[in-house]
Amino acid sequence: MRATLSYTVLRLLLFFAAIWVLYLAGARGFLLLVLAAAVSALISFVVLSRLRDKMSGSLTSTITKFRDRLNEGTRSEDVD
Repeated sequence: MRATLSYTVLRLLLFFAAIWVLYLAGARGFLLLVLAAAVSALISFVVLSRLRDKMSGSLTSTITKFRDRLNEGTRSEDVD
């Protein structure tokens, strides 16, 4: 959960930083938002790759734990 929150906050910060820089460069309106989304996506893909990998590993371990608990419950129901 912590990795997901950190990743999301950093993505938002990159987006708003891109908006600020592009605004200073002269982009306005819809073009500003589209360019900021594209630029922040490219930067976050490169810069935040380690955090994204950590986040996906955390999600995978959470799913594995949940699956194990489901299997344990199923086994206890199967025993008569």
